[in-house]
Amino acid sequence: MQKKTNPHTFHIPVMGLAFTIDSPIKVAKYGISSVISIVDDIIIEKMNEYYSAKFEIPFKAISTKVEDYRAKRITSYLNTVDLIVKLKFETLKKSFEEKSSEFEKYMDLLPDFSELKQNFIETIQNNTLKEDLNNWIQSNLKPGSIDVNIMTKLDKPNYSKNELLPSEFNDAHAALRGFANSNLESSVVLSAGMNPRLYSYFENFNDFFPNENNIQKKKIILKVSDYRSALIQGKFLAKKGLWVSEYRIESGLNCGGHAFASDGYLLGPILEEFKQNKETLVIDIHNILVGALKNKGKHVPNAPLDLNITVQGGVGTSEEHEFLLDNYKVNSVGWGSPFLLVPEASTVDSETMEALKIAKEKDLFLSNISPLGVPFNSLRGNTNEILKNERIANNNAGSSCPKKFLSSNTEFTEKVICTASKKYQSLKLNQLKDENLSEQEYNKKSSQITDKACLCEGLSNAALIEYGIEHKGEKQGVAICPGPNMAYFSKELSLKEMVAHIYGKVNVVDTNNRPHMFIKELSMYVDYFANKVDEFKDSLTSKNEKYLNTFQHNLNEGIEYYYNLFSSFDSNKENLLIELETLKNVLFKVQIPILVKV
Repeated sequence: MQKKTNPHTFHIPVMGLAFTIDSPIKVAKYGISSVISIVDDIIIEKMNEYYSAKFEIPFKAISTKVEDYRAKRITSYLNTVDLIVKLKFETLKKSFEEKSSEFEKYMDLLPDFSELKQNFIETIQNNTLKEDLNNWIQSNLKPGSIDVNIMTKLDKPNYSKNELLPSEFNDAHAALRGFANSNLESSVVLSAGMNPRLYSYFENFNDFFPNENNIQKKKIILKVSDYRSALIQGKFLAKKGLWVSEYRIESGLNCGGHAFASDGYLLGPILEEFKQNKETLVIDIHNILVGALKNKGKHVPNAPLDLNITVQGGVGTSEEHEFLLDNYKVNSVGWGSPFLLVPEASTVDSETMEALKIAKEKDLFLSNISPLGVPFNSLRGNTNEILKNERIANNNAGSSCPKKFLSSNTEFTEKVICTASKKYQSLKLNQLKDENLSEQEYNKKSSQITDKACLCEGLSNAALIEYGIEHKGEKQGVAICPGPNMAYFSKELSLKEMVAHIYGKVNVVDTNNRPHMFIKELSMYVDYFANKVDEFKDSLTSKNEKYLNTFQHNLNEGIEYYYNLFSSFDSNKENLLIELETLKNVLFKVQIPILVKV
């Protein structure tokens, strides 16, 4: 196993807008890294006020009338989180002599194979002086990272008194500036694809460039779905003198939140490609970086900077966790959805928590509710869905859209509006009425319009409800976006139980029917492919035909890879090969329609 730079071999990815908004305050003191979404400055301002009061930190509200208020709110909250984590961590380090102390919990949560843990045991055995132990703790213990997430596509332009502001005031640009101006020494996770203008904006902040000691105060993590995407984006940033410190590979479908399906590329083969090409990736991008830094007159590292490969999406057992670390040499594994059942790590209101605990496979599905037009993982019967359906039944479809973070449509307006808003849905439904459709066709198309949900509110409300924070305006309930893996976790867990499950000390999955993460992802891709074939069958174009053929080819190659992989397993080999053969036969029966050329 590789030597790890972090205390733990797992991290908690970003979840929704609220579910991990204060996770670092809860878990960073134990050396666990987590990710805060910095999309929503409104919830961020409310959380800043809440935690400032709780920890008696001076708080000054930042009004929307203040210039650059969005970035300033984000900076202020991140500084508050940073201060609280540092205070908690200092208290933890001082508690090592107390029985059942926070220090003891820090050490207890570490895996048994942890070098840090082994080193501490040796230090205790060899040193009786309190001063020596104190020195060891100060030198060796470290908190988890307080990372932030920006969805690069959520970069809506903004206005001041109907005048369009410069691009640096776009949503994602302002969020980046908020992070860059904060005291944090951590990473920004960029997700949802490439945004060249946003990527170029990084050049304005010195913290992203290596100093004379080859240290970057702030680092870049790219969430990617395949190797090619990583290479393209990594080179683009390197040409600007910016180093990507981590490529965070996420399953296209077996994940939470938005599902950015790949063209049939499966997680196992993707990880294999990264493993085989990591050294080439490092050298190629380092060479580009060197030239760019020289041109800028900045410090040039004489050797490549550290580069981590991590993975997330559907992992659910300690065996899978260890396999990813050992076989693919990844540096960390992301555990997302199961942590929604851990109040010590995430923030979920009680009503939604109960719904998560009883959720089965059929309750977790890919929906079309996202205004971004991207498949979105949903929990059937969540309170956001219930309230949305009530409005539709009362002929009052759509949200009042108070936040507008997902606004991107200009079909009816000059300024972007959200497809989940009352404004858009009213205009679109009126347009539909003029098309003289049959009742069946009208109902089908109107459902597609009104299906869009207010995720800005839905994904942030859990924290407001849980902490009793006042919230004005139209009720939107809570939308929650766990991955399919949630079906196999069915009870509220302590942080100790969850971490012990990850490291194989206990098993909190109470079913024997949980499929292997690779098999689950493959089955989802086979279903997705079959649905795409069905979708295109009556309106096939040469472009669609090429897409389907590529998708099928990639799935078949992935299946062959898994045949070889599973054949080398010591345990559960036969079941895995049988499940693989079954899915191969299902895929074989899906026939791509032939384009008739006139």
